[in-house]
Amino acid sequence: MSSVIEIILNGLITGSIYALVGSGIALVYGTTRVLNFAHGELMMIAGYLVLFFAVTLELNVALASFLTLVLVGGAGALIQRATIAPLLARNDWAFQVIAATIGLSIALQSAAQLVWGEQFRTLPYFFSGVAVIGDIRMPWQRIAILVFAVLIMSLCAFVLYRTPLGRMVRATAQDAEAALAVGIPSGLVHTAVFAISAVLAGAGAILLSPLVTVNPWMGVAYLLKGFAVVILGGLGSFGGAVAAGFLLGMIESVGVAFAPTEWRDVIAFTFLIIVIWFRPNGLFAGREG
Repeated sequence: MSSVIEIILNGLITGSIYALVGSGIALVYGTTRVLNFAHGELMMIAGYLVLFFAVTLELNVALASFLTLVLVGGAGALIQRATIAPLLARNDWAFQVIAATIGLSIALQSAAQLVWGEQFRTLPYFFSGVAVIGDIRMPWQRIAILVFAVLIMSLCAFVLYRTPLGRMVRATAQDAEAALAVGIPSGLVHTAVFAISAVLAGAGAILLSPLVTVNPWMGVAYLLKGFAVVILGGLGSFGGAVAAGFLLGMIESVGVAFAPTEWRDVIAFTFLIIVIWFRPNGLFAGREG
C-alpha cells in the first residue's frame, strides 16, 4: 500500500512541474497563437538567477525566488516586445515566429555557456529533512514542489478567471481585433501573457533546481514535456494543460514502477501518440469556458 501511495505522490510531484511548464506554453498559444520554442530557456535563465541570488549573494530563499520571478517575467515581456510583436504585425507570421523563437532558444543557450560555462551546478535543498508517515518517507523539498506548484497555478487561474486582466486576456484570445475595437490594448495583453508564462516557467525552475542540475540545456527536456502536455490538454487550454501535466506525471510514475527509469520518456511519448491517434485535438479540448 505504501508503495502505491509513493507512486501517486511521485506522479503528482512530477506532474506539477509539467503542469507549470505546459500551462505557460498553453497560455501564450491560446492568447496569441504563438508556440514559444524559447520557453525552456526562460526556465534555464530562472535556474541560473536563483542560483546567483541564493548561493552567490546568499540572499534569503524567498527574496531570491521573488527577484528571480520578477526578472524572468521581465525577460518574457522583453522577448515578446522585441521579437514576437514586430513579427505578428506581418502577414504569414507563423513560420517567422517559429524560426525566431528557435533562433532565440539557441542564442540563449550559447549565451548561457559564455556567461556561466558548461559546468552543471546544483542548489542546496530549500527545505531540509524528510517527512515520515508510516512506511512512507518523502523529502520535504519534493512535497514543497507539489504544494507551491498548486498554489501558483491556482493564483494564475484566479487571475485569468476572476480579474479584469483575466477578462482582457480571454477576450483577446477569442478575437484580438474585436477586443482592440472595444478598447482592450491587445498588444499589452500579449506582453502580459508572455510575462505570466515566463513566471510560470521560472517558478518551475526554482522549485526543481535543488533536485536537478542547472545547466545551459536544462530547459530542453522540459520544453518537450511542456509541448506534450499542451497537445494532450488541447492546444491553448490552460486548464487542459494543468490536467494533462498531472496526468502525464502519473503515467510516467506508474510506468517506471514496472520498467527501468530510462524508459520514462518512451512511456510518456508512447502515451502521447496513442492519445492523439484517438483524440487529435487533445483530451480536454473544448472543455474550457
